[in-house]
Amino acid sequence: MSADMPAYGLWTLVVLNSAIFLIFAFSFTKPKTKRDWRSFSAFSAFIVALFAEMYGFPLTIYLLSGWLGRRYPGLDLMSHDAGHLWSTIFGLPGGAHLNPLHVLSNLLIAAGFLLLAAAWRVLYKAQRAGQLATDGPYARVRHPQYAAFVVIMFGFLLQWPTLVTLVMFPILVAMYVRLALREEAEARRTFGEHWDRYAARTPRYFPRPASLFFPRQREVS
Repeated sequence: MSADMPAYGLWTLVVLNSAIFLIFAFSFTKPKTKRDWRSFSAFSAFIVALFAEMYGFPLTIYLLSGWLGRRYPGLDLMSHDAGHLWSTIFGLPGGAHLNPLHVLSNLLIAAGFLLLAAAWRVLYKAQRAGQLATDGPYARVRHPQYAAFVVIMFGFLLQWPTLVTLVMFPILVAMYVRLALREEAEARRTFGEHWDRYAARTPRYFPRPASLFFPRQREVS
């Protein structure tokens, strides 16, 4: 961002960035049920809150301005770089956009969207066939889509933390856990022993390291 440009009040960028990420997420999830929409709406609220502060009004910087001004007297609070708070607080090398944490955040966000896309293809095919999704990402964890949402949000928190999104994050994680448990109960009623065998061998959220390198053969239902 040019030094001559204002860092905030850029509401067009708020709308454009929010729309781009939400369209990506929508195209990879295509919510249909009330549960799908609840999950997507919660993610949307996080994204809009994030970009509203990143380009619109820096509420977190405003609320912390007294502490930041005393602790970092040379910091330009109205600059865009000041919003990368972890870079300022930890004095990370490489500046606001090239420090290791920012690079890691970009990798997590990209990985989350790739996982979301891969999981959707498997889930869509299984739903059309009336089968339990057990291939691809579902062969490694039982809820790759929820895991992807959490990874994306965590990536954004590493890149641009705000008080609002820091509060929202654990609430949204708890909501995704509840949705996952409810889905499992429904899958258990629908698929019975097939679900039991799948759940017994497949972790809920975190893949076993070996499964990342040696994918399991698909079980015929």
